[in-house]
Amino acid sequence: MSGTSVDGIDVAVGEFAGAADGRLTLRPLGARTFDWSPQVRRELLELLPPAATTVEQVCRLDVLTGREIADAVASAIHEFAGGSADLVVSHGQTVFHWVEDGRAQGGLQLGQPAAIVERTGLPVVSDVRSRDIAAGGQGAPLAGTLDVLLLQAMSPVIPRALLNLGGIANVTVTGGDGPLAFDTGPANCLIDAAIATATRSEQSYDAGGRLAATGSVDQPLLDRLLAEPYYRLTPPKSTGRELFSRDYVPSDTGLSLPDLIATLTELTAVTVADTLRPHGVREVYASGGGVHNPALMRRLRHHLGAAALLTSDRLGLPVDAKEGYLMALLGYLTWHGIPGVLSGGDGVLTGAGRPRVLGRISPGDAPLRLPEPGVRPLGLRVVR
Repeated sequence: MSGTSVDGIDVAVGEFAGAADGRLTLRPLGARTFDWSPQVRRELLELLPPAATTVEQVCRLDVLTGREIADAVASAIHEFAGGSADLVVSHGQTVFHWVEDGRAQGGLQLGQPAAIVERTGLPVVSDVRSRDIAAGGQGAPLAGTLDVLLLQAMSPVIPRALLNLGGIANVTVTGGDGPLAFDTGPANCLIDAAIATATRSEQSYDAGGRLAATGSVDQPLLDRLLAEPYYRLTPPKSTGRELFSRDYVPSDTGLSLPDLIATLTELTAVTVADTLRPHGVREVYASGGGVHNPALMRRLRHHLGAAALLTSDRLGLPVDAKEGYLMALLGYLTWHGIPGVLSGGDGVLTGAGRPRVLGRISPGDAPLRLPEPGVRPLGLRVVR
């Protein structure tokens, strides 16, 4: 998977079992982030809203991203699985998430799966969001499936949340009226965009949170940004760079770069904490690139108050690999005919009418033989 930060191709290799009785296990074999080539990453960022583009550019990038994902997958299979695997699931790179009046209408991920099949000879599950959207769901965040199954396997049952800090922040909350999963708003995307603009792309993120740590929060700008109507929508909800684009922050702030970054960092911390506070969560397990930003983590701890801020490493999933293992899980469920979204407090976590089996399967070199359908998963344990 490559997330909304477009900061690399996250590949995770895992061994799954338990589809027959619903007691799923995951044995992580290894994970690594592979860099996009500078050219492809630059073109992907240039393609994102509000930029204009052409069908030619979309076609080219679909093929080029597919080839680079294929190379990354093949390398990971060689490194972590002795050169042998059963199935690949590829999320690709989201370049547009179409939402109107609070409802997702569609989305586009680039990364031609045929290139992965050709490189590996394996069947590939791709396009994992579209079926959920067609069924009336948000198509995001799909992390709720992995998160809920992980939390269901934990004891005792207390209100907990899993938080992913990618370009966009998403949370899964358990306890109370049932699990919820939704996007809270920006995590790193506005910070990254402001730094790239100010440095003419010489820098792409706030390394070590140093800029935020040396700046001061501008309260008028923060209040202006917190007035965004998205924060007041009720779950299920999803968002992306279509809303929180590089042009989202006013260009006339008059702030120094450190003060601007400090303010955008505070925006992420406040909106995440405000989202979680009503649910009374006592533990928050964070993952994603934002975990490596000490300034952001400090502000999150401050605003979360009594809730403990931990990382997904405590659950057996490294912070930089959790979404890769999420994709592996979704592929495993699809292969066994099991819906890739779960029921929540008031229905399906994503808002779909019914849980659906996700994605489409591209056959590999061998004849395509699917196993007998599995059953509804009851939980997921990470084993060694």
